[in-house]
Amino acid sequence: MTDNIQLQPVRHKKRHDNKRRDGGGDFRPRTVWLGHPEKREQRYPRNVINNQKYNFFTFLPGVLFNQFKYFFNLYFLLLACSQFVNELRLGALYTYWVPLGFVLVITIVREAVEEMRCFLRDKEVNSQIYSKLSTRGTVKVKSSGIQVGDLIIVEKVDIFPPVFHHKGSCFLRTDQLDGETDWKLRLPVACTQRLPTAADLLQIRSFVYAEEPNIDIHNFIGTFTREDGDPPVNESLSIENTLWASTVIASGTVVGVVIYTGKELRSVMNTSNPRHKIGLFDLEVNCLTKILFGALVVVSLVMVALQHFAGRWYLQIFRFLLLFSNIVPISLRVNLDMGKMVFSWMIKKDSKIPGTVVRASTFPEQLGRISYLLTDKTGMISFNWTLTQNEMVFRRLHLGTVAYGMDSMDEVQSHVFSNAVLFVHYASRAPGTTKVRKTISSRVHEAVKAIALVHNVTPVYESNGVTDQAEAEMHYEDTCRVYQASSPDEVSLVQWTESVGLTLVGRDQSSMQLRTPSGQILNFTILQIFPFTYESKRMGIIVRDESTGEITFYMKGADVVMAGIVQYNDWLEEECGNMAREGLRVLVVAKKSLTEEQYQDFEARYVQAKLSVHDRSLKVATVIESLEMEMELLCLTGVEDQLQADVRPTLEILRNAGIKVWMLTGDKLETATCTAKNAHLVTRNQDIHVFRPVTTRSEAHLELNAFRRKHDCALVISGDSLEVCLKYYEYEFMELACQCPAVVCCRCAPTQKAQIVRLLQERTGKLTCAVGDGGNDVSMIQEADCGVGVEGKEGKQASLAADFSITQFKHLGRLLMVHGRNSYKRSAALSQFVIHRSLCISTMQAVFSSVFYFASVPLYQGFLIIGYSTIYTMFPVFSLVLDKDVKSEVAMLYPELYKDLLKGRPLSFKTFLIWVLISIYQGSIIMYGALLLFESEFVHIVAISFTSLILTELLMVALTVQTWHWLMIVAELLSLACYIASLVFLHEFIDVYFIATLSFVWKVTAITLVSCLPLYILKYLRRRFSPPSYSKLTS
Repeated sequence: MTDNIQLQPVRHKKRHDNKRRDGGGDFRPRTVWLGHPEKREQRYPRNVINNQKYNFFTFLPGVLFNQFKYFFNLYFLLLACSQFVNELRLGALYTYWVPLGFVLVITIVREAVEEMRCFLRDKEVNSQIYSKLSTRGTVKVKSSGIQVGDLIIVEKVDIFPPVFHHKGSCFLRTDQLDGETDWKLRLPVACTQRLPTAADLLQIRSFVYAEEPNIDIHNFIGTFTREDGDPPVNESLSIENTLWASTVIASGTVVGVVIYTGKELRSVMNTSNPRHKIGLFDLEVNCLTKILFGALVVVSLVMVALQHFAGRWYLQIFRFLLLFSNIVPISLRVNLDMGKMVFSWMIKKDSKIPGTVVRASTFPEQLGRISYLLTDKTGMISFNWTLTQNEMVFRRLHLGTVAYGMDSMDEVQSHVFSNAVLFVHYASRAPGTTKVRKTISSRVHEAVKAIALVHNVTPVYESNGVTDQAEAEMHYEDTCRVYQASSPDEVSLVQWTESVGLTLVGRDQSSMQLRTPSGQILNFTILQIFPFTYESKRMGIIVRDESTGEITFYMKGADVVMAGIVQYNDWLEEECGNMAREGLRVLVVAKKSLTEEQYQDFEARYVQAKLSVHDRSLKVATVIESLEMEMELLCLTGVEDQLQADVRPTLEILRNAGIKVWMLTGDKLETATCTAKNAHLVTRNQDIHVFRPVTTRSEAHLELNAFRRKHDCALVISGDSLEVCLKYYEYEFMELACQCPAVVCCRCAPTQKAQIVRLLQERTGKLTCAVGDGGNDVSMIQEADCGVGVEGKEGKQASLAADFSITQFKHLGRLLMVHGRNSYKRSAALSQFVIHRSLCISTMQAVFSSVFYFASVPLYQGFLIIGYSTIYTMFPVFSLVLDKDVKSEVAMLYPELYKDLLKGRPLSFKTFLIWVLISIYQGSIIMYGALLLFESEFVHIVAISFTSLILTELLMVALTVQTWHWLMIVAELLSLACYIASLVFLHEFIDVYFIATLSFVWKVTAITLVSCLPLYILKYLRRRFSPPSYSKLTS
C-alpha cells in the first residue's frame, strides 16, 4: 500500500479565466484532515468540469451573437431584414434569407455537434467511479462527489507490463499534464507505511498543511502531521509525494488524500487560451472585401446622383445597396472555410508525411508564405528532437590527463574489470603492478562508479515470454531489464556504464545495487537525493557503501556551475570547450567523502529546512550549498545528440526557398555552433560571427559596429548578450540580424525565444514559423504565426500546443513546399474567382439599371439569383481546391518556386484589379450583347444573358485550371446538367420554347465567345512570351 498525499482523479480539464493563473485571488493555504472533509476551514469548489461554451438557454443567442459581431455577417443580416420593408423590397424574401440561412445553419450545426461532444465528454468524466475509504469501508463515489479531505483509492488504470513497485513507491505517467513520456517515481509519506491496513488511516489523527493552489506543476510545499503519535510526527511534503490530476498510475495501488478539486486543480489552472491567430491571408481577404464594400457604396451613390437625387433619394440609396449587394460575396467565407478543411484533410492523408496532425485548420495557407523559420536545436538532432533526435550516444570520458573515445572504450572496460578483480582479491594483488597502472585503473573505476550512481534511473524488469517478471527481478536478468528515467541523458550514461562492466541492476527509494564484471553485487544505501533543476543545473546524491560504510556525496552538472564547486584545476575549462566544439553535451562529475558526523550534522539542518513552509526552496538550497565546496573532480562525460534523418537536405531546401532559419537553443555557444555546422545550417563558404559577451551599453555598441562591418555571415549570440542588445539597441540589432543568412541564439530562455519571434513579426512584417519538441518551446510555438511541434521522446507538450504536428523534422520540407504552397495558391485562386463571380453579375445589374434610366429593378429574381452562386457554379468553382501548377515532386526538387510566393503575388492588389477588370469586361459584354440581340420580349434578355453568364463562368474555371483532375470535369458537367435540367422548372423567368430555337443557341454562343475568347488568347500570348517560372518546369 502506498499513500500519496495529494490526489485528484485522472484527466480533469476546464477552461478558466487567465487572471486566476497566478494563484492569487481567493486562493489560500489549507489544512486538510485525512478522511474528514467535514472539518474544512473554507469552501472548496466542486470537483466537476464543464468545457461547454453554452448551456441550453444561451446556445442559440450565443452562436448568433458570435456570428453577427463581425461586420459583414451583420451587414448581410441587415440586408435580409430590410426586405420586410415594402419600400425596400426588391424580390422574394428567400433570395436574401436562404443564402444567409445556409451559412447560419452550417455554423449552428457545427457548434451544436461540438457542444454535444463536449457535454458527453464532461458527463463521462464527471460520472467516473472511484473507490473511497470511509468508516463504512470502501464505497464507490462519482468524480463529481469527491471532496477535499476524502481518502481515494486509485489503481493502475492502463494496461502496462509489470513494473517495479517496492516499499510503497509507485510509477506515474504525466504525459497528459506536462507532455513528458517518461515515468516518474512517486514516494509515500514514510510514517503511513507502518500502518497495518489502509483503513487505519481513518483511525489516526493526522492532517496535511498545503500551500495555496497555483500553476506550478513541478513544485509543491506542504507538511504532514500526525498528532496522536508519541512524539507527534512531522514530515515535509514535496512534489515527490504528489499525484496531480491528468496523470495516470502506471503501477500499484495508491491511497491519497484529496487536497485540490475543481478549478483549483493544477491542470485546470495551467489551461490557458493561447493567442488567437488570424491568418495573413484572411486579413488580406478582409481588406479586399472592405474595398468591395466601398465600391458598393460608391456605385449606389453614383446611381442616385445620375437620378439627380430626385424624390425620396435616400430610399433609392438603400435600394441600390440591396440591388448591388452581390458585390460583397456572402459565399466567400463559406468557400474558403470549406477549402481549408480540404487542405487540412490532404495534409493528414499524405502518406509521405505519416503521423502529421493539423490542430489549427483555419490557416493552412500560412505554410505557403513563411519567411523565417525558428527551430530548437533538438528538433534537428536523434530522441526525435527538433533538429536532433535526442538519441544520446556516449562519446567521450575525460579524466584530465587521459581521454577515452569510442575507439578506446575497451581500455575503460579492462580498467573496470581489473579494478573489480583487485577489489575482490585485495589480498592476492600482484606485487609487480606499477603505481601508475593502479592509479589510472582506480581513477577510471571511480569515475565509472560515480556515473553509475549519480542519477535518477530505475531498472525495470519485464517478462520476455521465457522468464516471468518476478524471476527476472530476483536474478537481475539482463534480457528483461529496461531503464526508466525522466532524461535521455541519464539513460545513455547508465547504459554506457553497463557496456563497460558496471551494471545498475536494482533500485528503490532507499537503496541501489550495482553488479561488477565478476558478478559481485555492490549495495549502496541512498541517504539523500538532490534532483536536477533548470535553476541549479546540477543533481547530487549521497550514498553509503554497505561493504565499507563510507559515505560519499556525488554530483554532476553543467560546467558553468561545477567550475565553482570543484577543487582548482587547470584543464576543466579548456577541455569543456574542446568537447563542446565537437558538438558534445558535457557533464562534470565530482565527489566528496563525508564522515558520519559531517553527514549527521547536514541531515539535521536539511530536515529542518525541508519542514519550513516559508522560503523552503531558499533554505534547502543554502543547506545543500554548504556541502558543495572543494569537491574532487572525477571526470567529464561527453554525450552526442544524433541528427535526425535528412536534416541537412531539408535545411538546404528551406534555404533555397528563401526561408531564413534561426536556431534557438539552451545549449552553450560551442555546442550550438557545432550543431549548426553539422546540420549545414551554416554553409561551408559562410563566415561565422561570434558575438562577444556584452554586459553594458557601450560594449554592445562596439560589438554591433564590429558586426556591421561583416557581410553575408552567420551570427552566433548568447542569450545574455542578446538581452543587453535588445535593451539598448533593439532596432539596430534586429536590422542587422535579419540580414544574416542564419542566426544561432544559444543559452536562450523560453521567454527569450517567444520574444525573438515577436520582434521578427513586428520588425519585418513577415510570417514566422516556430518548430520545437519540448515544453520549453511552447511559448515560441504559440507566439509564431505557424507553430509546428515535433513529436519526440521529450514528450508531446510542444506537439499538443502547436498548429501542426509532425513526427520528423524532414517532413517540414514537404509540409511547406508542397502543402503550404498549394494551399496558398488554391486559396488565392478560389477567393478571387468567388469575387469575380459576384462582380460579374453585379456589373450586369449596373448595365441593366443604367440602360433603363437608373431604375432600381433587379435583373434576376427568385431562384435564378440563388442558383447562380450555388448549384450552377458552386462545384466547378470549389473544384479549384484540387488545382496545382506543378507536381509535388517538382515542388520539392525546385524549392525556388516557393520563393515566388513570399511576395504575396497570387493574391495582391494587382491580381485583384485584373480580376475586377475581367469581371467588368465580361459582365458588360454579356449584358450589352443580350440587349443588342434581344427580340420582342424582356424575358429573352434574361434567358440569353443568364445562360451566357453560366457558360462564361464554367469556361472561366476551365481557363483558370492548370492541372485537370477528374473531379473537376465531373463538376463542370454536373453543373451544366443541373442548369439544363432546371430550365424545365424556370418557365416563370425563361421562355422554354425560345431556348430550344437556333436563334437562342447562336446568340448565346456568340456572346459567350466574345466574353471568353479574348481572355484565352491573352493567356496563350502571356504563356508564350512571358511564361511563369513553374511553366518552364512542366513543359
